[in-house]
Amino acid sequence: MFARWEKLWYDEQKNIKVGYVVVKSSKVLSFACAVLLALGVLSASIAVPILYRGFYYAQIGPLGLEEYTGLNEPTIREAYDQVLDYCTGKTDTFSAGLLPFSESGASHFADVRKLFLLDLWVLGFSLAALAALLLFARWKRLRPQRFLGRGPGFWGAAGLGGAFLLIGGLASLDFNRAFVIFHTLFFPGKDNWIFDWQTDPVILILPQDFFRNCAILVLGLLLLWCAVLITLDFVLSKKKPAK
Repeated sequence: MFARWEKLWYDEQKNIKVGYVVVKSSKVLSFACAVLLALGVLSASIAVPILYRGFYYAQIGPLGLEEYTGLNEPTIREAYDQVLDYCTGKTDTFSAGLLPFSESGASHFADVRKLFLLDLWVLGFSLAALAALLLFARWKRLRPQRFLGRGPGFWGAAGLGGAFLLIGGLASLDFNRAFVIFHTLFFPGKDNWIFDWQTDPVILILPQDFFRNCAILVLGLLLLWCAVLITLDFVLSKKKPAK
């Protein structure tokens, strides 16, 4: 929607005349679009490994989870599905299939549930808000102002992509430390994320290598979408406005 709208209304001048209607550029609109696009790309990238369970299923064999846990694949899948059902709000009671769990372990997944639902809420909000904003802008005959010749898609993607390239680069130097820092930041003052496999064997089916692969997937998707937005901005900037 954004690309089509920008193609229709783009012009190098601050104000352009389309027929008998003056379309004005807006700094606020440009900033708001950039922020919403960045939020949408970030939350959508995070949502993929949350919602697409096939990503986990495909790793059961390569990570050797059956040999490591002594459980068969159907049991592992059932435990993972029930954990994800709870964390994504499909059920209100925590369970992990046939695996027992402690009160501390369940409380950590309650914290995870809040983060997962927050990400999905941000995704829905950012996409809905962006659509509403662009419809409002079209109604009011506004277009995002292009700073240094670049649109909000470029700046949102450049800022987000640059930040996560830096974060990803630092995390790759020592993923174990990055894993600890992540939990310290997002679960402040808590240590219930440190599991004892004897009381919470669910941690055996969720090894750190799996979370590393999730991080790689999220970063790859995020950078892909940022590249698409940046490329799209360059392509649109070379096209003449529709008359």
